[in-house]
Amino acid sequence: MEATASAKYLRGSAQKARLVVDMIRGKDVNQALAILRFTKKRAAGHIEKCMRSAIANANEIAEKANISIDPDDLWVRTAFVDRGPTKNRRRVRPAPQGRAYREQRHFCHVTISLSNDERPSADGKKPEVEKAAKPAESKRRKRGGAAAAPRAKRATPKAAAATEVAAEKPAAKKASKKKAKSDEATSEE
Repeated sequence: MEATASAKYLRGSAQKARLVVDMIRGKDVNQALAILRFTKKRAAGHIEKCMRSAIANANEIAEKANISIDPDDLWVRTAFVDRGPTKNRRRVRPAPQGRAYREQRHFCHVTISLSNDERPSADGKKPEVEKAAKPAESKRRKRGGAAAAPRAKRATPKAAAATEVAAEKPAAKKASKKKAKSDEATSEE
């Protein structure tokens, strides 16, 4: 079962809130709440409030489905921060020598999703049942995934193009020399 909560228009930039959210991703709910309680970041209080809302949503969903869940079994499945609006929220700050610096007041949206399903193991591997169903993966996929294939493809066309260009250059030079000599002969006459 999965429960989600989101807090929108929180004061502070998304980049600063991501520092806090990264600390709690994948942790138990109790451990995540402890981390949020004792973190000295300003965003931690708002994120803790969002986490408690997600726990309440999980209890509500379980009651509607007539299932009993233990909040201690929940863990943070996903947690992410999106950028909020800054338009029409600009301020002017006094600066030296009569100038003014413009500053933007940033806002962000936090979304936290909790689950009581089994977690993937620490290795990142899935349980053995699903592993047997998958076909064997190639060595290329294990090495670099999708990023390895484009690099190999890009290297081959460049090398082939370089040899083609090198082969064309001497022929082009000879043709241009012949043309230059013929031009000189016509200009002398």
